[in-house]
Amino acid sequence: QVQLVQSGGGLVQVGGSLSLSCAASGRTFSTYAMGWFRQAPGKEREFVAIITWSVGRTTYADSVKGRFTISRDNTKMTVSLQMNSLKPEDTAVYYCATRGISGAWDYWGQGTQVTVSS
Repeated sequence: QVQLVQSGGGLVQVGGSLSLSCAASGRTFSTYAMGWFRQAPGKEREFVAIITWSVGRTTYADSVKGRFTISRDNTKMTVSLQMNSLKPEDTAVYYCATRGISGAWDYWGQGTQVTVSS
Protein backbone atom coordinates (compact mmCIF):
# COMPACT_ATOMS: atom_id res chain seq x y z
CA GLN A 1 0.00 0.00 0.00
CA VAL A 2 1.06 3.54 -0.74
CA GLN A 3 -0.42 6.56 0.96
CA LEU A 4 -0.50 9.93 -0.77
CA VAL A 5 -1.20 13.14 1.11
CA GLN A 6 -1.73 16.32 -0.86
CA SER A 7 -1.31 19.92 0.23
CA GLY A 8 -1.52 23.34 -1.35
CA GLY A 9 -4.05 24.68 -3.79
CA GLY A 10 -6.74 27.25 -3.06
CA LEU A 11 -8.11 30.34 -4.73
CA VAL A 12 -6.12 32.61 -7.03
CA GLN A 13 -6.85 35.27 -9.63
CA VAL A 14 -6.22 34.84 -13.32
CA GLY A 15 -2.52 35.02 -14.07
CA GLY A 16 -1.55 34.06 -10.56
CA SER A 17 0.42 31.10 -9.28
CA LEU A 18 -0.22 28.19 -6.96
CA SER A 19 1.76 25.20 -5.83
CA LEU A 20 0.63 21.68 -5.02
CA SER A 21 2.56 19.05 -3.13
CA CYS A 22 2.06 15.33 -2.67
CA ALA A 23 3.88 13.24 -0.08
CA ALA A 24 4.14 9.49 -0.58
CA SER A 25 4.66 6.92 2.14
CA GLY A 26 4.39 3.18 2.53
CA ARG A 27 5.50 0.66 -0.09
CA THR A 28 6.84 3.19 -2.54
CA PHE A 29 9.63 0.99 -3.92
CA SER A 30 7.40 -0.21 -6.75
CA THR A 31 6.60 3.30 -7.90
CA TYR A 32 7.91 4.07 -11.39
CA ALA A 33 6.52 7.57 -11.69
CA MET A 34 4.17 10.05 -10.14
CA GLY A 35 1.81 12.41 -11.78
CA TRP A 36 -0.98 14.91 -11.50
CA PHE A 37 -4.48 14.73 -12.86
CA ARG A 38 -7.39 17.11 -12.59
CA GLN A 39 -11.14 16.94 -12.81
CA ALA A 40 -13.34 19.94 -13.48
CA PRO A 41 -17.07 19.93 -12.66
CA GLY A 42 -18.99 17.89 -15.18
CA LYS A 43 -15.84 16.71 -16.93
CA GLU A 44 -13.75 13.57 -16.92
CA ARG A 45 -10.49 13.36 -15.05
CA GLU A 46 -7.62 14.42 -17.30
CA PHE A 47 -3.88 13.97 -17.26
CA VAL A 48 -1.78 17.01 -16.33
CA ALA A 49 1.84 15.96 -15.85
CA ILE A 50 4.07 13.02 -14.98
CA ILE A 51 7.62 12.64 -13.70
CA THR A 52 9.66 9.46 -13.42
CA TRP A 53 11.36 8.80 -10.11
CA SER A 54 14.70 7.57 -11.44
CA VAL A 55 15.73 10.17 -14.02
CA GLY A 56 13.06 12.81 -13.53
CA ARG A 57 11.77 12.68 -17.07
CA THR A 58 8.69 14.86 -17.42
CA THR A 59 5.71 14.97 -19.74
CA TYR A 60 2.93 17.55 -19.77
CA ALA A 61 -0.50 17.92 -21.22
CA ASP A 62 -0.53 20.45 -24.04
CA SER A 63 -2.95 22.62 -22.09
CA VAL A 64 -0.42 23.26 -19.30
CA LYS A 65 2.89 23.06 -21.15
CA GLY A 66 5.03 26.09 -20.46
CA ARG A 67 2.94 27.13 -17.46
CA PHE A 68 3.14 24.17 -15.07
CA THR A 69 6.26 22.49 -13.73
CA ILE A 70 6.34 19.10 -12.06
CA SER A 71 9.25 18.20 -9.82
CA ARG A 72 10.17 15.53 -7.32
CA ASP A 73 12.27 15.16 -4.21
CA ASN A 74 13.41 11.57 -3.98
CA THR A 75 14.71 11.89 -0.43
CA LYS A 76 11.40 13.19 0.84
CA MET A 77 9.27 11.11 -1.54
CA THR A 78 7.32 14.14 -2.61
CA VAL A 79 6.17 15.44 -5.94
CA SER A 80 5.18 19.04 -6.55
CA LEU A 81 3.31 20.94 -9.21
CA GLN A 82 4.11 24.61 -9.68
CA MET A 83 1.32 26.30 -11.59
CA ASN A 84 1.92 29.71 -13.14
CA SER A 85 -0.12 31.95 -15.40
CA LEU A 86 -3.27 30.27 -14.20
CA LYS A 87 -6.43 30.48 -16.27
CA PRO A 88 -10.09 29.98 -15.33
CA GLU A 89 -10.06 26.70 -17.24
CA ASP A 90 -7.44 25.40 -14.80
CA THR A 91 -10.12 25.34 -12.11
CA ALA A 92 -10.52 21.75 -10.98
CA VAL A 93 -9.84 19.26 -8.25
CA TYR A 94 -6.25 18.13 -8.66
CA TYR A 95 -5.10 14.62 -7.77
CA CYS A 96 -1.65 13.15 -7.47
CA ALA A 97 -1.14 9.50 -8.31
CA THR A 98 1.54 6.84 -8.48
CA ARG A 99 2.30 4.77 -11.52
CA GLY A 100 3.73 1.32 -11.13
CA ILE A 101 6.09 -0.53 -13.44
CA SER A 102 3.11 -2.14 -15.11
CA GLY A 103 1.95 1.27 -16.26
CA ALA A 104 -1.18 1.37 -14.15
CA TRP A 105 -2.05 4.36 -12.03
CA ASP A 106 -2.54 2.53 -8.77
CA TYR A 107 -2.71 4.95 -5.85
CA TRP A 108 -4.36 8.33 -5.61
CA GLY A 109 -4.25 11.32 -3.32
CA GLN A 110 -7.31 12.80 -1.69
CA GLY A 111 -7.70 15.66 -4.14
CA THR A 112 -7.13 19.39 -3.76
CA GLN A 113 -9.32 22.18 -5.06
CA VAL A 114 -7.77 24.82 -7.30
CA THR A 115 -10.00 27.74 -8.24
CA VAL A 116 -8.94 30.47 -10.64
CA SER A 117 -11.18 33.52 -10.57
CA SER A 118 -11.50 35.96 -13.43
